[in-house]
Amino acid sequence: MLLKRAMLERHLPILEWSKTYDKDTLTSDLVAAVIVTIMLIPQSLAYALLAGLPAEMGLYASILPLVAYGIFGTSRALAVGPVAVVSLMTAAAVGNLALQGTAEYAAAAITLAFISGVILMALGLFRLGFLANFLSHPVIAGFITASGILIATSQLKHIFGIDAHGHTLIDLVISLFENQHLTNPITLFIGLTTTGFLFWVRKGLKPLLLGFGLKPRMADILAKAGPVAAVFVTTLVTWVFGLDDKGVKVVGEVPMGLPPLTLPSFSADIWSSLFVSALLISVIGFVESVSVAQTLAAKRRQRINPDQELVGLGASNIAAAVSGGYPVTGGFSRSVVNFDAGAETPAAGAFTAVGILFAALLLTPLLYFLPKATLAATIIVAVLSLVDLSILTRSWKYSKVDFAAVAATIFLTLGLGVEIGVSVGVGLSVLLFLYKTSRPHVAEVGLVPGTQHFRNILRHDVQTNPNVLTLRVDESLYFANARFLEDYVYDRIACDEPIKHVVLQCSAVNEIDMSALESLEAINHRLHDAGIKLHLSEVKGPVMDRLKRSHFLDEMTGEVFLSQYDALVALTRPGLVDDVAHEDKNAAE
Repeated sequence: MLLKRAMLERHLPILEWSKTYDKDTLTSDLVAAVIVTIMLIPQSLAYALLAGLPAEMGLYASILPLVAYGIFGTSRALAVGPVAVVSLMTAAAVGNLALQGTAEYAAAAITLAFISGVILMALGLFRLGFLANFLSHPVIAGFITASGILIATSQLKHIFGIDAHGHTLIDLVISLFENQHLTNPITLFIGLTTTGFLFWVRKGLKPLLLGFGLKPRMADILAKAGPVAAVFVTTLVTWVFGLDDKGVKVVGEVPMGLPPLTLPSFSADIWSSLFVSALLISVIGFVESVSVAQTLAAKRRQRINPDQELVGLGASNIAAAVSGGYPVTGGFSRSVVNFDAGAETPAAGAFTAVGILFAALLLTPLLYFLPKATLAATIIVAVLSLVDLSILTRSWKYSKVDFAAVAATIFLTLGLGVEIGVSVGVGLSVLLFLYKTSRPHVAEVGLVPGTQHFRNILRHDVQTNPNVLTLRVDESLYFANARFLEDYVYDRIACDEPIKHVVLQCSAVNEIDMSALESLEAINHRLHDAGIKLHLSEVKGPVMDRLKRSHFLDEMTGEVFLSQYDALVALTRPGLVDDVAHEDKNAAE
């Protein structure tokens, strides 16, 4: 019975945290929900605009998905909903199938959310969350930086009040330049003023409020309400002065009411066209979400289950698809706000959903005169915090290989679009892993005088014996690097030294696959023909268990030693061992 309950709680985390839910927790969650709701309403509208969708779809994507994550998610602070990068990827994916503003465009976005949800759920149920590890941090950082630049550039058309199109930085810049003569001065003033105000709110409003004597919690709430203030003021000004009649583009009519019940398309053609995009959105969204969730959980000494997070995000996207939304994931900024505001459980997300639902039911008529320039300013201020060009200099100093991956991802995303950029990024991550591990670090080691430790002969003053060659392999052995080890050993023994023994120190070897086993057999036979014995030392238990199931140990000309020092004692001349023992004694004295 207990086992069944534990299994049920693993798949339905709500059953675990709800057992200790009390009045204090409720209060903390409600306060966090109020703050996040204030932040999420303008963000939801803005990100729907970024995705090329009707503004209300941003609100719909922020209601039922939050409830679904509250039931299935494991993070106590992650806030799920529309985010900038996924919105940009949605626009790129759906833009290939239908024209923006058409019913087919919205239906394709809903289908994209459903496909993404199914992919995430499948990955979670089959415990395949580890696959996201193949997307390296440098590639993710490069992609997010490039996406931030693309997103900010794509919103400049709303700041200037002109039409501009394109999925690459070059296309966007050219389109903006060609249409800049059509700039609407009033729209430009609204856009620039709002952008400047929102930048100031992020850095300067809270300290100002604290200086007036407000408590930190209230100052934080008012600072987070900056975008709402911008929405209210610019909407009011546009309505009072009739700026929409003077060329200022507004959101227009936003349907009022509950999220509609929608169904995705099950057309094979649409699924085949969207599947790759949905897979990329799923992987990027999961990596972003789980990174934020793990960071916030660590601060409270909590833990998350990455595989269950896949299920939670999958359920959220399916919920978005059946309630008129589009792909969602955990947002960095709003999750941090949720955490800082004191959210204790995922119930805070459910309360936020109630707040968004209230806005969808009662407030949407007030959004008619909301300038698109205001929403564009909200997006620009939000995404520019994601841009981190310092990753280029940091990766150049640390690793030229990682720099190549970062630079390629950034420039390809900017030059060819987000889908090609992230696809190449994924490919580069895998290729770089294969490249690095295909040429493992192999060090010839010797005994550090006065100890039983062995170090690289090129870095330390160590003792060696001309009859014994000791090689430390600093990588697991598998098909990609097996031949490299063979060539290294053959090149090393091709010398005038009287080598009689080769010892492979396997302290860093966690795996030996069939290809590597065949290479070890080939090395053993080749050394035997040359009159040299092959030995192993410090072989880990799981690796040894697997070797025992083969014929290799029976055919190996040498022995397997518990430690490298044991191998030295058994294989070297007594004089060297006596010297070491004498130095050990002197050191002890």
